[in-house]
This record gives sequence, structure tokens and C-alpha cells, in this order.
Amino acid sequence: MRITVTGEHDEITRRRIAGAAGDAYVAFAADPADGIELADAVVGHVPEPLLARAPRLRWVHSPAAGVDAVLSDGLLDSDVVLTSATGNGAIPLAEQAMLLVLMLDRDAPRWLRAQSERRWDRYVHGELAGRTIGLYGLGHAGLDLAAKAKAFHMRVLGVRRSPDRPAPGVDELFGQEDLGRFLAESDFVVVTAPLTAATRGRFGRSEFAAMRRTACFVCVSRGGIADDGALLDALRRGEIAGAGLDAHGVEPLPPDSPFWSLPNVIVTPHNGATTHETARRGLEILLDNVGRFTRGEPLRNVVDKAAGY
Repeated sequence: MRITVTGEHDEITRRRIAGAAGDAYVAFAADPADGIELADAVVGHVPEPLLARAPRLRWVHSPAAGVDAVLSDGLLDSDVVLTSATGNGAIPLAEQAMLLVLMLDRDAPRWLRAQSERRWDRYVHGELAGRTIGLYGLGHAGLDLAAKAKAFHMRVLGVRRSPDRPAPGVDELFGQEDLGRFLAESDFVVVTAPLTAATRGRFGRSEFAAMRRTACFVCVSRGGIADDGALLDALRRGEIAGAGLDAHGVEPLPPDSPFWSLPNVIVTPHNGATTHETARRGLEILLDNVGRFTRGEPLRNVVDKAAGY
């Protein structure tokens, strides 16, 4: 049995992966094409042309939580099992979302500008208690954010494919067909959903028009769920009050992007989950799955390829 592990890993990590594999051979390769004909499993992205050259391939693991970058049509149509590191960055993503919500609600950039000018600038700002936060996506990050929002005494709404399933910390659940009412009731709309065929471009002109003019849009999961042109128009026209964007339709965000200079937008460089603990949790998921694979046990975090997560 051969497991090919792509990407850069230090010696300690390599030893841990090899140890988890037992008697299986682990090949560390910069290019997934190296030995692809012999690979039973690959950790990392397998470009679609390589799939035809991998008759033994049974498992692909994405070191990222989102699989939109690795789920090609060929992989989708194959019998290869795809797993991910979903859940590894849920805690810091939820923290990032709360950071952006707080910064928007209190106009934190105004304080930072005043500090840089050594100017004492006191003003009346908002508070989150009693406000409504709407979570588009109730996976690991969404549920962790729900708990954090409740700690701020907020009312929490959520959208999920199966609204009949309860979600801890969520006061009211909505299906996709009730998205308009969900948006109209939210003071903050936070996107924590994965990028899939169903969510791509889900927030367009009509969705931003359905939001309150005093509401803010926050995205911490994947760009592309919001139509950037529609979001820019909504911000410029005052259809919504502001936006906090850690995930962007084009990354890195181009220097000439209007998002950088809009006064009611806070931009961070898709950095919300870049923590040592995210990496540690991701490695633990991988080690667990390597052991499961070599022992012939069910894998953890198996992706529903048709759903995209």
C-alpha cells in the first residue's frame, strides 16, 4: 500500500505521518504526479488529468476544510473517497467573524484612524446585545459562532439545507426558500458556508436588497458565495451599512479592487483561521485517517461529493 503526501512538512510531521501508516509505504512528494500510478491514496490536490493514470487510487484527503479547489469533475464521477480537514479552523473562523462584527458595529477603523493621528475621538456606537445575527451555514464554524453570539446576548438565526434538524444555540432555523425573511430579520449576515454549486453566487442583487439598510454583511468562509459586483453596488448605494470580508472572490485581493478603499468595508487577507491550533487539528485529522485507511476502517470527514462538502 502506498500513500503519497504532497506539500511541505517538517521532519517531525513526516515521522508522525509515517508512524500512523504502520506498514504502508509513505512517499513525500512535491508533485502528486510522482508515483501516481502506484498510489492508493494521496494527501493533497490531484489534478484531473492524473486521475486516469491512477488505477489504484482509492482515497484523496484535502488538508483544507473546503474542498472546492480539489473536487474536480473527474473526482466527482469516480469511486475515489474524498475526505477533508473540516472542523480544523472552526474556532478561529468564528472568532474572526465576531471580530469583524464588533469592528463594524463600533466603527473600529475610526478609533484606529484617531490613534494614528493622536486624536481623542469619542462617539456614540452600537452594542451587540439584543441584535440579530443571521448565520448562512451551520457547519462547525457556524455552530461555534452561534455559541459565541449567544454569549454576546444576541438573537441567532440560521440557514441550513435541513431546517428541521435542531442546531444548538440557534433561535430560529430557515430553509433556502425562506432566505428573504432570514435576511430581512438580520442585523448581521455572516457567511460560514462552503463554496459549492448551490452556494456559488447565492448572494446577489436581490439578496442584498432584502437586507436592512442598517445591516452588515460578513464573509469568513469562501469568496464567490457573494457576487462581488452586486456587493459593491449595495455598499456604494447604501443598501447595506457595511461589510467585513476575510474571504474574497479573487484572492489575493487585487491592489486595484474597490473593496480596499470603501469606508464601510473591513478587509482581511483570508487569514481568519491561520493559527497554530488550526494546523495542529488538521494534522490530527490526517493522522487519524491515515491509520483508519491502512487498517481498512471507515474514514473520518468523508465528503458528500454531490453536495460539495
